[in-house]
Amino acid sequence: MRKAFVGHLDLDADPAQPRSGPARPGAPAQPVRIVTDDTEQANVVVGMRAVSRHDERRWALGVLSAALGGGMSSRLFQSIREVRGLAYSVYTFGSSYADAGMFGVYAGCQPGKADEVLDLISTELDRVAKRGVTAAEVQRGKGQMSGGIVLSLEDSASRMTRIGKSELVYGEVLAVDDLLQRVESVTRDDVVDMAAYLLQQPRCRTVVGPFDEHAFDGAV
Repeated sequence: MRKAFVGHLDLDADPAQPRSGPARPGAPAQPVRIVTDDTEQANVVVGMRAVSRHDERRWALGVLSAALGGGMSSRLFQSIREVRGLAYSVYTFGSSYADAGMFGVYAGCQPGKADEVLDLISTELDRVAKRGVTAAEVQRGKGQMSGGIVLSLEDSASRMTRIGKSELVYGEVLAVDDLLQRVESVTRDDVVDMAAYLLQQPRCRTVVGPFDEHAFDGAV
């Protein structure tokens, strides 16, 4: 018996069709959110709207994410942790949905360093939006993405998750060689264009930590 939630439980209704097409653009509903918590470190996130799971630019976004915050050689890791020692952890992340997506940067740092870390994140995002990334960074990003795809083959749960998601979301299951080719086909121009589009989207920030009253309302 089919079930669908349309305001109430209707046992005979067909499920609503998945949304498609780009979502309506707009500024974040809450640009700054502070969550007061008695933690030893501050947890900061800067986020923005990204592309949907059907957007072919998602491959360039993956390479850009790896170059920005995908490992120890990434820009944010080098700038914030290696050079200045300001954060315990810093990385990029993202999710793609039927008609929208999100992209973000996370950092964990001492509460007294939260302002400086947020400023550095914003500065680096602005710099990449305007100047893009180097050819060497693109190659490292592609290598990291490809390596992740190959390593996921060693775990049965990851393989089944990939196959199930491919079937449900895309209606086809691409061979691993096809996935690797999609990554390899990304050019520096693709990544530069994605950076210019993505990193100039309206940003929002969330800070979790021992803060009673703090603005965190500088430019994001």
